[in-house]
Amino acid sequence: MSAGQTGTLITHGMVLAAGLGTRMRPITLSLPKPLVQVADRTLLDHALDRLAEAEVETAVVNIHYLADRMEEHLEGRAGPRIVISDERDRLLDTGGGVARALPLLGDGPFYVINSDALILNGPTPALERLRAVWDDDGMDVLLLLHLTAHAFGYEGIGDFMVDACGRVTRRPENMPVPFLFAGVQILHPRLFEDVPDGPFSLNVLYDRAAGAGRAFGLVHDGEWFHVGSPRALSEAEAFMGQRFPKSRRR
Repeated sequence: MSAGQTGTLITHGMVLAAGLGTRMRPITLSLPKPLVQVADRTLLDHALDRLAEAEVETAVVNIHYLADRMEEHLEGRAGPRIVISDERDRLLDTGGGVARALPLLGDGPFYVINSDALILNGPTPALERLRAVWDDDGMDVLLLLHLTAHAFGYEGIGDFMVDACGRVTRRPENMPVPFLFAGVQILHPRLFEDVPDGPFSLNVLYDRAAGAGRAFGLVHDGEWFHVGSPRALSEAEAFMGQRFPKSRRR
């Protein structure tokens, strides 16, 4: 992978927080999944904390399910500056959600974090590592990846293979691969040229970028949790309780 442009300034980010959280039921019957707590902090705040840590100035949060609860919670954030992308009228999936928010995300590359992806930094903060290898000329997508075998709350067989230069390719059908997508990424607005109207998945754009040799991955060097079900939530809580006793929590 190219050493990238370590001076690239990324001032905008987005947290994908509009999903229905059906796999987290019954917890999410009355609570949006992004407001589920791990280690006494909501998943949404964990994601926004990562953006604040990366000195992001503006964070877009899309909302749909129990949107009033989401807005009320976000009013209590001190930083970064929060802008709502309202999807009350129609749930747009990951790609459609980012596409709708593009006017709020500036002209340059921006971070996108899934609200159910809980990341613990390694020696260097994950978003800082992504920014350090981002190459504005050669990349449209830079995905944070994690070793499939070491993931908490994940039951799949991986998503991507990575070549010696860091370019990602899709997992062949029915074949396990070493890396999963960790729900954290840098995207460039040009990736969204000629996208379909309405709901669509970001996977459509990953495949487009990969086909052009412009989709890359960086392997995470810390812990990662997919908090998508009550069982996964319990696993994350147990780990965080051991690693971060309450006396040391933020």
